[in-house]
Amino acid sequence: MTNPGWGGAYGDQPNPPQSVCVRHPDRPTGLACSRCGRPACPQCLQAAAVGQHCVDCVREGNKNVRTAQTVAGAPVTRSTKTPLTYALIAINVVVFGITAAQSGDVTSNFNGSSLARDWSLNSLLVANGDVFRLIGNGFVHIGPIHLLVNMFALYLIGRDVELVLGRSRYLAVYLLSLIGGSASVMVFEDPLTFTAGASGAVFGLLGAQAVILLRLKRSPAPILIVIALNIFISISIPGISLWGHMGGLVAGAAATAGLVFLPNRHHGPGQSRASAGLSMAWISVIAVALVSLGIIAVRVLDLRAQIGL
Repeated sequence: MTNPGWGGAYGDQPNPPQSVCVRHPDRPTGLACSRCGRPACPQCLQAAAVGQHCVDCVREGNKNVRTAQTVAGAPVTRSTKTPLTYALIAINVVVFGITAAQSGDVTSNFNGSSLARDWSLNSLLVANGDVFRLIGNGFVHIGPIHLLVNMFALYLIGRDVELVLGRSRYLAVYLLSLIGGSASVMVFEDPLTFTAGASGAVFGLLGAQAVILLRLKRSPAPILIVIALNIFISISIPGISLWGHMGGLVAGAAATAGLVFLPNRHHGPGQSRASAGLSMAWISVIAVALVSLGIIAVRVLDLRAQIGL
């Protein structure tokens, strides 16, 4: 007796076709994704909270998982490496080495060094077109003690700020602090003096750290004490640029405030809160830069008028 449905005699019917992996058709499998139900080989399955998911479902699920971020929008990682801080320290040390080699004297590296002469900040020379001095002065130091103090402060403060802000934001705050310090020096200090050092940028990072603590709802009192102590030192010891420190402090704090407070606000239709806030944060950084550059431009025009250029 035959059974047309099985295509042969009873007891001789063929085995039903075995499932194969959707990603590897040459691999038979008895397993399936507990989410989409498609057959998959062990290589294409990953353990899940309930059952096991295929790699396609895992990838789709990961799209909806938000990456942990700091208050500034930088990704949170297990790594505590801060390469940008170390790179900035290295650049300052190398520049100091060049000035010492040019002058032939480590303790009096500023005298006889063409690099120190060409990079240090002088308002009249900036008005005459040497605009690179606005940033270059932050990498020139007068004597080894000046270098060591600033680099030690950068090492202590910069690493924490870099971890919170992320590299791009950290570099932006650092450079804006330099420019803010230069703008303040040009406006408030004698245009004939030469100014150099990374202390304006370091003060900017102090301001950044205070703002970050406020954003985290933690007391900024320890940082404020450090800032007050350094301001007192700047006033008490001749030859220290108080206005360079103040300009850097204000610029660094203002830029950081935009970076850490705005990412949670100002999102419009069709735009996520995070992406809209991030855009506003960078706009605020650009605004700080434009204000600093505007102050410099006004001062340059004033100086050029005074010297008849």
